[in-house]
Amino acid sequence: MHRFLISAAHKSSGKTTISIGLAAALRTRGHSVQPFKKGPDYIDPLWLGLASGRPCRNLDFYLSPHEEIKAQFARHGHAAEICLIEGNKGLYDGLDLEGSNSNAALARLLGLPVILVLDARGMTRGIAPLILGYQAFDRELNIAGVILNQLGGSRHEAKLRAVIEHYTEVPVIGAVHADPRLQLVERHLGLTPVNETGAAEQRVAEIAGVVAAQVDMARLLELTATRMPLPEPLPARVTGQRKVRLAIARDAAFGFYYADDLDALAAAGAELVPFDTLRDAHFPQADGLFIGGGFPESFLAELEGNTRMRSEIRAAIEAGMPAYAECGGLMYLARSINWHGQTRQMVGAIEADVVMHDKPVGRGYVKLRPNLAHPWLCQFATVGDDAAALAAHEFHYSSLTNLSPKTRFAYRMQRGHGCDGEHDGIIHRNLLASYTHLRSTPACDWAGQFVQFVDSVRSNAVEPLRNGNSH
Repeated sequence: MHRFLISAAHKSSGKTTISIGLAAALRTRGHSVQPFKKGPDYIDPLWLGLASGRPCRNLDFYLSPHEEIKAQFARHGHAAEICLIEGNKGLYDGLDLEGSNSNAALARLLGLPVILVLDARGMTRGIAPLILGYQAFDRELNIAGVILNQLGGSRHEAKLRAVIEHYTEVPVIGAVHADPRLQLVERHLGLTPVNETGAAEQRVAEIAGVVAAQVDMARLLELTATRMPLPEPLPARVTGQRKVRLAIARDAAFGFYYADDLDALAAAGAELVPFDTLRDAHFPQADGLFIGGGFPESFLAELEGNTRMRSEIRAAIEAGMPAYAECGGLMYLARSINWHGQTRQMVGAIEADVVMHDKPVGRGYVKLRPNLAHPWLCQFATVGDDAAALAAHEFHYSSLTNLSPKTRFAYRMQRGHGCDGEHDGIIHRNLLASYTHLRSTPACDWAGQFVQFVDSVRSNAVEPLRNGNSH
């Protein structure tokens, strides 16, 4: 087995592109590769999942305790030959002085060697003290090798290799030259997601070819080999039956879903029924609705143009169908979205309008407390002032205007912005829509709770909510 963490000296060093290339190249060579991504990101995991042929799994110190992270890693990595973990930001960067949530901390927790991707543009002899400093900063960490990136040519590569060989004992396992084929399109929220581009597979293949030609794959596997097996994972929790049909928006506009959350929904008894908000003529027959995050602002004309879909979704929500929407899903369910001077009509189930901004409105980890109005958490967990704060995250460039003064909220923000700086989780009938992205964990089993709520409404065990009423 082979396990390693790919990190960098700082963000934007090219580690995502290198990780995508390595995952795809190793898969092409016949290896089974299980990718992981540190942190709450959605977009990088989509690319890594496409490259490896397996859903990428997120490992996050803020959302999960150490034992849970180790259990996740074992559960998903157990059946793979190679576990590739892409870090976020720089190797030692973190939220606190001790670096308790850094890439280095994750490598120590999971016993992983580190492959350091170094953006070497404009560097020659200075590369040596950089590597030596990263080694000296934490002697317990195993920096097994470096991959030089963005090199200016063969002469630049030769100089860097000579310097590193003379001053350090860290092997150079790759030297990737600057190449337009390695560029992934970025925009206001990072990389363009794979679900938006039909050319994603071709891009991954191009990246894999470039990376495989300039990274010593055999040396990489040699340096990251381990004979220590991962512990046997606990059997997955399943209900053994499908309780409800859950319509889930899966298209170019909405694609931000954690693989573990989808697993948790299925394990709780949901049959996931994908539908396309842009192209499908009708909303599918279902007991509940889930619209995750995405970039609806990039598809305003298409979303507005599918009037029948918008009308049927609104009718289902008004009829009391249980629905859950996160961020982009909230935006779609509002009355309208304004971006770059144009306003387009959306579903209209939420009495508010969305305005896009040039800078983030809410960005980062959040803590929020559910209150008594919450349509489903209140059935299974303590709510109100005695509720434990839920750990989650948000990342949105939009805000809400013309929000009805009668709006009811499910959460009080303890940390973060949410809808208005104080609240999040708009409630309308059996709809809950929030800017916050939840993660289904033992401490926040939102997937199981939501499925149970959908089932209870379907079986008339719970009366559909009406404005002004709560459990």
